Amino acid sequence: MVDLEAHSLELVYVGDPMCSWCWGFAPVVEKIDGAFDIPMRTVVGGLRPGDKAEPIDRIRPMLEHHWSQVAAASGQPFDLGGLDRTDWMYDTLLPDTAIVTMRSAASGETLRFLSTVQRAFYADRVDVTDIDVYPDLVADFPVNPSEFIEALESPEMHAAAEQDFIEAQWLGVTGFPTLLLRDGATTVPLSLGYTTFERVAERINDFIEKNHPEAAAGLVCDIDGEAC
Repeated sequence: MVDLEAHSLELVYVGDPMCSWCWGFAPVVEKIDGAFDIPMRTVVGGLRPGDKAEPIDRIRPMLEHHWSQVAAASGQPFDLGGLDRTDWMYDTLLPDTAIVTMRSAASGETLRFLSTVQRAFYADRVDVTDIDVYPDLVADFPVNPSEFIEALESPEMHAAAEQDFIEAQWLGVTGFPTLLLRDGATTVPLSLGYTTFERVAERINDFIEKNHPEAAAGLVCDIDGEAC
């Protein structure tokens, strides 16, 4: 096993549970997470949180276009009927905070929970801006539902979500999804928007082979072989 501590490598995934391209990118991120022996940290970027929220009536045509576009490019399921809500605000703050809350309660489940919330919203028409849906969403996770809801509503988790938004800006992220590879003080963009697993894996492989050749045997993913 390669000593990752010695190489200080980290993947940072910046996305949002109500970002359609992030839902399209979900299988790629999950495959990258499983293919490389590099820790991945999920940061919520804050797509339309709080005072940045918009009425669905104002943005519905744009969202219908994007959802159809993402579905065609990625093959991910979308139910456009989820856009038929009226008097509803496209506010990402609660689901953003829910992802941060899961990261705090069970960090190893963060990426799976993000995908669960995304699937609920995009494929199953679940209103993830409603706190009442979260006991069901966390039912398959190693958390106590009532304690999760209590934490989700806490000032601490709201502050943690805001800190994620700040970190995303500090990292220079201007759109979602963004996947970065950090190596000490060096940050390498792997994906600025949706792309394929093969392209991301190739960029990770190239960086490791160039900068950490002694670790390549333990960290590099053979995209033509069973390792991936």
